[in-house]
Amino acid sequence: MLDLFPHIEPYEYGLLEVDNIHKIYWEKNGNKKGVPVLVLHGGPGAGGNTYLRRFFDPKHYNIIIFDQRGAGRSTPPACLENNTTQDLIKDIEKLRIFLNIEKWIVFGGSWGSSLSLAYSQEHPNNILSIVLRGVFLCRKKEVEWFLHGIKNIFPEYWNRFNSFLPKDERKNLLLSYYKRLINIDPIINGEAAVSWARYEANCSTLLPNASISEEFVDVQMALNLARIEAHYFLNHLFLEEGQLLKNINNIKNIHGDIIQGRYDSICPPESAYELASIWPNANLQIIEKAGHSSLEAPIQKALLETMAAMKKLF
Repeated sequence: MLDLFPHIEPYEYGLLEVDNIHKIYWEKNGNKKGVPVLVLHGGPGAGGNTYLRRFFDPKHYNIIIFDQRGAGRSTPPACLENNTTQDLIKDIEKLRIFLNIEKWIVFGGSWGSSLSLAYSQEHPNNILSIVLRGVFLCRKKEVEWFLHGIKNIFPEYWNRFNSFLPKDERKNLLLSYYKRLINIDPIINGEAAVSWARYEANCSTLLPNASISEEFVDVQMALNLARIEAHYFLNHLFLEEGQLLKNINNIKNIHGDIIQGRYDSICPPESAYELASIWPNANLQIIEKAGHSSLEAPIQKALLETMAAMKKLF
């Protein structure tokens, strides 16, 4: 097994004001003159965990991480106003210009893979290469799978997620959770957020991993994730149905590496396979004995090897 690189602290960080409501937290790590790599976190709303810095050789890469609107250290937390996919794409471009970066590698997992594709398809001239993990293409059937299909694999976790709601609220899980998540009562929104976030965390690994689930004991972290995720799901992730596949020609000449867990229950492999089948320059790796989480050893190894091999190209 390959180990993650040792923990590092940012050499520079700050808040970038992107509109009259939101300020996004950004940080730069590693080599100031290294190859820029933009790391896009999942969720939406999960925030940029510090372990994300550790997939990259800090002697070679200039590692740029930012918290998307309402997530992590960005302000205001869990804010839904002016929070759409198009807003996030604009934020990425503002950040690239602000940091004076010409081109960068884009690296994203789960929702981060969706945003990586959406951004790259809109700004292909700014991309060196794309690395995706646990592909999510934002289609209705993928959202339905998350809300209902997972019960075929993790019935006990789904039942806990479902039964959190009173019986009269279970006909529409998404809308019922959303109403609770936007409730101004912190007890109501906090309990709903923890239920949602733990459901997602418990289903994200092939084998049980208490440490991942326990991250969401923090109510604010859970609320950022659950409220923003439900907001995006209700609005079809602010994309046309199938958009990320329809626009694949925009990045047909850009190399892509796709790392996909065979037993990913959050983002099943079908989406990664469909994407790779129409993307001429994509290399798909199906990782056996792995689920969704980037912290599972086989996924971790594949991501580290991919970024190590890329050092020969850039």
